[in-house]
Amino acid sequence: MTAALTPPAMLLALVVSAAAEPSPRVITDTPEYCSSLVVRLAGLPAAKQEPSRSLAAEGERLCGTGHVRTGIAKLRRAVRAAQVTP
Repeated sequence: MTAALTPPAMLLALVVSAAAEPSPRVITDTPEYCSSLVVRLAGLPAAKQEPSRSLAAEGERLCGTGHVRTGIAKLRRAVRAAQVTP
């Protein structure tokens, strides 16, 4: 027998899980998301090292010239590269 959550219990579960997150992230292809990735990258210790630095510069340039999706892809790669420990 499986237990099913009633609608009020499901709503409470969603509210509790949403409250556990520090703040919502923008995850759309917008210039604002570019900016949030740049801020996120700046807080990473390896952000000033290659390849993160060049990927971030290219991503920022692309976002600034209207190529938001491609810029976001570069910025995401920069974040991933900055998170890798040597």
